[in-house]
Amino acid sequence: MKIQKLRAPLAALPLAVLAALPSHAQTDTYALLKETVVTATRVETRTDAVLSDVVVIEAEVLKRSAGRSLSEVLSRNAGLQMSANGGLGKQSGLFVRGTETRHVLLLVDGVRYGSSTAGSASLDNIPLGIIDRIEVLKGPASALYGSDAVGGVVQIFTKRGTKGFHPGASVTLGSYGHRAASAGLSGGTDSFTYSLNASTLRETGFSATNPKVASNGHNPDDDGFDQDSVSASMRWTLAPGWSTDLQFTQADGTTEYDQGLNPFEVRTDVTTRVAAWGLERHWSADSRTKFKLARSDDNATSLTSTSTSRFNTAQTQATLQHDWDTVVGNVIVGLESIKEAVSGTQTYSVNSRTTNAGFVGVQGQGGQHLWQANLRRDSNSQFGGATTGFASYGYQITPQWRPHIAYGTSFKMPSFNTLYWVSPTFNGNPSTQPERGKNREVGLTYSRGMHEVKLTRFDNRVRGFITTQPVVTNVPRARMEGWSLGYTGSVGAWAWNANLELLDARNLTNGLKLQRRSDEVLTLNLDHRVGAWTWGASLLAQSDRFDNAANTLRLPGFATLDLHTGVRVAKDWSLNLRLNNLADKVYETARGYNQPGRAAYVTLDWRPMK
Repeated sequence: MKIQKLRAPLAALPLAVLAALPSHAQTDTYALLKETVVTATRVETRTDAVLSDVVVIEAEVLKRSAGRSLSEVLSRNAGLQMSANGGLGKQSGLFVRGTETRHVLLLVDGVRYGSSTAGSASLDNIPLGIIDRIEVLKGPASALYGSDAVGGVVQIFTKRGTKGFHPGASVTLGSYGHRAASAGLSGGTDSFTYSLNASTLRETGFSATNPKVASNGHNPDDDGFDQDSVSASMRWTLAPGWSTDLQFTQADGTTEYDQGLNPFEVRTDVTTRVAAWGLERHWSADSRTKFKLARSDDNATSLTSTSTSRFNTAQTQATLQHDWDTVVGNVIVGLESIKEAVSGTQTYSVNSRTTNAGFVGVQGQGGQHLWQANLRRDSNSQFGGATTGFASYGYQITPQWRPHIAYGTSFKMPSFNTLYWVSPTFNGNPSTQPERGKNREVGLTYSRGMHEVKLTRFDNRVRGFITTQPVVTNVPRARMEGWSLGYTGSVGAWAWNANLELLDARNLTNGLKLQRRSDEVLTLNLDHRVGAWTWGASLLAQSDRFDNAANTLRLPGFATLDLHTGVRVAKDWSLNLRLNNLADKVYETARGYNQPGRAAYVTLDWRPMK
């Protein structure tokens, strides 16, 4: 699918979109609702006061995403690119504005989660059923969160309790032998809230590979996925101004994969676990101190006919943060300590490291001016110190138009595998150094009533870019630059969002494209509500891209269309139908690995209404 010829017409698209928007002012009834986000500033901030590019995926979108993985949901609703080695539960990666998968920081309720051995976010075993909402921050955020956030941050917020009593359950049946069930309850009083959710999933699946996979690894049998999960939380007001909270999430998954025509059931058992305790003190309406102690575990055991391999990561995190409103805006100061420990069948020369950090920041607005500035100093036991910063400024020209500029620096520590893992096909390099990035951004936002258009030009340059092809080494420089155009709007019973990304991601040493990134990606989502019925459609279109660093293996472009509909069949019951990949498009996001064909799912949901 070639879209190169569209670049010239697309250059004029932002003006065309703006011209097509309603020119009259909307009434208060239809005023654009401004929600709050946390990820872009580390404190709750209204979206109209945030200068960064943040996408929010709400629970309703997640509820109707049957059959999709977390990576697929993010690619179709947040404009991110993804690659996957098969269907549900298989290894996947995300590219935010063309950066690497390892450049995306994953947070679960503010807790860092991922694999320190692989060095990237672990997305494949996180069930959608535990998630209440997702915030996606595009752009560097090391000045807020430290290592990993070179390209952006994905933060998952799990379900929480609210006042009252709220039980619920659902059952889903679908293609590829898909069976899923979940049940939960939440509730509480003014001083105490709780939430408890459990789910199970079984899928026969399809063959993860095809004959193009490397090393004769193809086996035409089905590669299934099983998963059981539980999540719980509570929040208790101890005394006026004092509160504490607990959270726990665990998912146990087993995914099958191919290793040639071996009759042995080759599989990987994965455990995802996040636990945290927090204490919060509200000194006044404008001043708050929070302390959080947390641990996340990412454990994987791979079993073949000849070997068993274990890779375990434990991250322990302690964070103390104080924020208060001042005349210059909301100010934050904090201290953080993160310890990474790895273990398993692989022997590492170093198997743990600790990072201690301090950070400050301010975000505010006055008159027509908006600003944000952050500074962080990380001291790592293995690589020494790193100082990162971020600054942005916006000016509200009119109530509708707001340009902004931003500059941020970032860094990423090498993973333990990159440094020390040795296998027949991979040799770690102990001399690998951290990557360091510099990002420049300019943007223009148009907002009127229920319509918002955001155009952003980004240019992210990474020094010491780590590549593993053909060997692990630091490439002097890589550059990810491009444009993104987002449009969110609604009229009456109709709502939609669209995102277009034009990208050029290259290794500047040899001028070659970075692998598995499309130059053009378009996502469209349309929803309509009439009476008890809802229906909608989702389109994802990507241009071709290269599967390898040498740019000799090309993956064709593709476009897929999903449809969904739902109806409230009784007061407390609803029925949802979903059809993914309507045209049964055959495509790959990684060479030799299949993606789901046409698939249908039906969900019966019970949620008592008062």
